[in-house]
Amino acid sequence: MKIFRILFIAVSFLYLLNFTASAQTDTVSINTIITKTNKVLTDYPAEKIYLHFDKPYYAVADTVWFKAYVTENQNFLSGISKIVYVDVINQRDSLIQTLKLPLTGGIAEGNIPLSLENYTQGNYHIRAYTLWMLNSDDPAFFNKTFYIGEAIGKEVKTHITYKNSSTDKQEKIDARIQFKDINNKPYSNRIVNWQVVTSYTTIARGRGTTDVSGYLNISMTANQKAEYQLQKGELITSINTTDKDVINNTFQLKNAIINKDAQFFPEGGNLIAGLTSKVAFKAVKSDGLGINAKGVVSDNDGKQVATFTAQHLGMGSFTMLPEAGKTYKASLTYADGTTQTVNLPAVTASGISIVINNTDDENIGVKITSNDAFFQSNQGKKFYLIAQSKGVVCYGAQTALSNKEYNTTIPKLKFPSGIAQFTLFTESGQPLSERIVFVQHKNGLALTVTSPALSYGIKKKVKINLAAKKDGLPVDGNFSVSVVDETKVPFNEDGASTIFTGLLLASDLKGYIEKPNYYFNAPDAKKAADLDVLLLTQGYRKYSYPDIIANKLPKITYLPEQGIEFSGILRLSNGIPVRKGALLLTIPDKRINMEGTTDPVGNFKFSNLVFNDSSKVTITAKYNVNYKNMTLSLNGSPTPSVSRNFNGADEVLNIDSTLTTYLDNSKKQYSYLNTLKDVTIKAAAIPKVSHKDYPALTGLSAMADHEIAGDRLTGCNMFINCLQTMATGTTFIDGNFYVTRDYNQGNKTPMGIFINGMLMDVNQLASIDANNVESVEIFLRDELGLVNRNNNVNGVIVVNQKKAPKGTKISKSQLLDMLPKYYELTFSPQGYNKERQFYSPKYDVPANLNRNDLRTTIYWNPKVLTDKTTGTTSFDFYNADGKGQYKVVVEGIDANGNIGRSIFRYTVK
Repeated sequence: MKIFRILFIAVSFLYLLNFTASAQTDTVSINTIITKTNKVLTDYPAEKIYLHFDKPYYAVADTVWFKAYVTENQNFLSGISKIVYVDVINQRDSLIQTLKLPLTGGIAEGNIPLSLENYTQGNYHIRAYTLWMLNSDDPAFFNKTFYIGEAIGKEVKTHITYKNSSTDKQEKIDARIQFKDINNKPYSNRIVNWQVVTSYTTIARGRGTTDVSGYLNISMTANQKAEYQLQKGELITSINTTDKDVINNTFQLKNAIINKDAQFFPEGGNLIAGLTSKVAFKAVKSDGLGINAKGVVSDNDGKQVATFTAQHLGMGSFTMLPEAGKTYKASLTYADGTTQTVNLPAVTASGISIVINNTDDENIGVKITSNDAFFQSNQGKKFYLIAQSKGVVCYGAQTALSNKEYNTTIPKLKFPSGIAQFTLFTESGQPLSERIVFVQHKNGLALTVTSPALSYGIKKKVKINLAAKKDGLPVDGNFSVSVVDETKVPFNEDGASTIFTGLLLASDLKGYIEKPNYYFNAPDAKKAADLDVLLLTQGYRKYSYPDIIANKLPKITYLPEQGIEFSGILRLSNGIPVRKGALLLTIPDKRINMEGTTDPVGNFKFSNLVFNDSSKVTITAKYNVNYKNMTLSLNGSPTPSVSRNFNGADEVLNIDSTLTTYLDNSKKQYSYLNTLKDVTIKAAAIPKVSHKDYPALTGLSAMADHEIAGDRLTGCNMFINCLQTMATGTTFIDGNFYVTRDYNQGNKTPMGIFINGMLMDVNQLASIDANNVESVEIFLRDELGLVNRNNNVNGVIVVNQKKAPKGTKISKSQLLDMLPKYYELTFSPQGYNKERQFYSPKYDVPANLNRNDLRTTIYWNPKVLTDKTTGTTSFDFYNADGKGQYKVVVEGIDANGNIGRSIFRYTVK
């Protein structure tokens, strides 16, 4: 693999071609740019991640199965990082769960049980990253939106539509909601109370009664300049299903008011006077989805110079000849009949630009064109054209500007599949024009999936054969396979997240890509043209050539993780670091004992540890002289902040109706999990520990904004991690908790952490045993301001620990055990998540045939390897009870970074 990589770079480096043979020169300048660029790309390779999931959506009680592919330059499986993190984030941008998985040769596998305790119906998004990726200013995290339905004990199904009647002065949203029971019978003539909550503040409320079909109309209004906006809030409804039972439902209002906008992007970056320019445009709604539009472009004299019509998802292009000194505007008419006028970018009086024709299957046509003003002032000067793709410089050329226009063709074989970035430089290394194109080779990794038959019976054994070839030759590859009952799990293939969309498109582009697999699903000339327009209108991740040329190397803050590691410092109680201090790390359930010694400034490190999430770790300095006067402290683990889901356009408003088929099956599949209704038993109240017991917290409200009962922490391994996911209304960033509302408005004052009434450092939360916590009270406001002002905090988190039973005598040793041991740390860190095996039943025994099998994921195998000699393998499984079409999806990568995907369908009768 390394030999191939070095040869590829060497060939790329030596291939310096000019646009015309007569002007060809080989100078130090272009060699310097290529050498420095290749060094940065090679020494600081960027990792990319793709997760293959067993299916696109789920229900509560399902398990999410996935395989992680982590690659580096040229799509080779990465040998850089040995750990990958996978976060699950809810629609309110709160972290629900983090998985830590070991990487072996760039591969990891994992699963996420969607337990009733942690997951409810709603939209979620998954992001995956390595610690090495955090060094980038714009890391290519893997991001995917998915939605979860709920069928267990469900009493109310809803469907909502919005109508926006807002004006310049007033927000006005009309909502129409239908309420039905689990059997799709309307809840007619039922009382519904509703309220709109924004930033924990109720800004509108009302009451109504459903009609005979279960519909309720709600009208919401707010002043456009009000402090709290409808569009930033949630509509919460409470319907009386019976005389005693009330069911709440929550609806997001962020997309109830839809605005539209259009942007225009000249090819090469600028509109240049006197040069015919290709201009791409994108018309989008505020929910992120494209909207069809058409229009005309006029100059400042009102003369029409171009017309345009969207060709795909609100995107399109047109040509125009801009003139110096003129301005241009576009008058658009959207598909819904509304109109808008948008200014085009200003015209550049003097300039040069890259123009690319990517329609040929074998070559990329490149034209460098300059206008008269630029040519006159730069005639005879050198210019360079460099193209890089997947972490390697693939092409370099130079010329002296002796003509206003140059043309050349570059064989696509010089580029790997994916996005190639072309940059035009001055001889001083200043970028002048950029253009990205997509290279799609037809001789990619070919995966052939076959089966001896095209139809099978229910619960019958199915054998699937896989053959992997590249250029007609067998290859050994690493693949994952998913088989689903497509009748129960319908999905539009154009909107799928695949290994192609993940590693070849989304990892290089910024922002949301609508229906990304459209460009790879049976590609043709039109889809290639649509993809080219997408690249003209989408931001992309790029390298800063001026920094590379100026030897400003990327800043490395985090080294690639090679295993689980603990580091920190050992100090005396007076703060002086302990030199050559002896430390012992123990993990009893793994029988791990490691000795360590601090360096001259007291630092210590234990590396390459392997243990699961439930392990308890102890680090002690008690084998040193005077150890009772020593203090151990651990370094924190870096985590990226939870940001807004930029794939929010994939979120589903009406999950009940969208997943009707799937949830009907889940209702039957998980009928044994139906929960009983709560029964209230009244008894004498037992006083519980709360903030009221501590004088330091006098002034806080009698009731907290949110409270976490101690029983919710059952099974919590590390208290501080659990608190990050459970503390509603808070954000954990850079080692501190903040009130989310205030943090988003710029107030960076951290919350106060009070443990048993005492203000403590946030790091003390790591040493708390969750089993000893009575409750956690969260105060997002301090109405009197006494606690906030006295402690210089904003908001309070109160951790109440269980009180020891009164009247119980304890020994001196027990008392000493209760006192903090600063020379010793015992904690439950996040270890590797346990690997689970996908359960695939076998029906070769007649007794098993009597069981109902309602599975939607029929088979999942993340460890499919093809033979190096033949390029083949096979696997088998048994069908479920579902009849209809089953879909087999195989994805993976070979040893040379070639990626492949194949779909095979068969029928179950």
